[in-house]
Amino acid sequence: MTVATSFPIARRGLMLVLSSPSGAGKSTLARLLLDKHPEIHLSVSVTTRERRPSEVEGIHYHFIKRERFDRLRETGDLLESAEVHGNFYGTPREPVEAALSDGKDVLFDIDYQGTLQLYEKMRTDIVGVFILPPSATELKTRLERRAEDASGVIEKRLKNARTEIAHWQHYDYVLVNQDLDTTFRSLEAVLLAERLRRERMIGLTPIIERLDQELETLTA
Repeated sequence: MTVATSFPIARRGLMLVLSSPSGAGKSTLARLLLDKHPEIHLSVSVTTRERRPSEVEGIHYHFIKRERFDRLRETGDLLESAEVHGNFYGTPREPVEAALSDGKDVLFDIDYQGTLQLYEKMRTDIVGVFILPPSATELKTRLERRAEDASGVIEKRLKNARTEIAHWQHYDYVLVNQDLDTTFRSLEAVLLAERLRRERMIGLTPIIERLDQELETLTA
């Protein structure tokens, strides 16, 4: 009996972008996704804001001074950059491009400003997912529950939420995060479907050619 040869399909990685108003759950969903799918590469942004007590340098962000941030932006070493709540954030270019070429998926936890900039440069590589809270009251409760921001900062985040939510139509998928487990399963479904898109399967050509040769032989 002839054993069929296995043809692993080479795939270009994708950029999975998660955005939401602060407190809607995107960072929690990102953490859950990385825990369950360690093959995903996390894009670690640079930021000029102060580190929160729960954050680790190099894991959550690279915390840098404004002067260095400006240099990175001026030299084109950032794929995107944005000012959010009075602080600056950006995505280093080199590690992202290397991961995609190597067939690795890259996860982004960024706001709509950064997402729109990424769209301009790498739209075909991006899968945009916007996370909505079930209500404004629940959003406020979540911000207060995490106890990491002063009341004035929470008020500012709630005001900014209106602007952020107004950009939901720019995303490929929108998930309402009422139940975390349900939302996470939906996010996994998005990831699986997008990994199988024909455009990303760059290794299909050898398989198609093999099938064509085999069929030609069988029908000769």
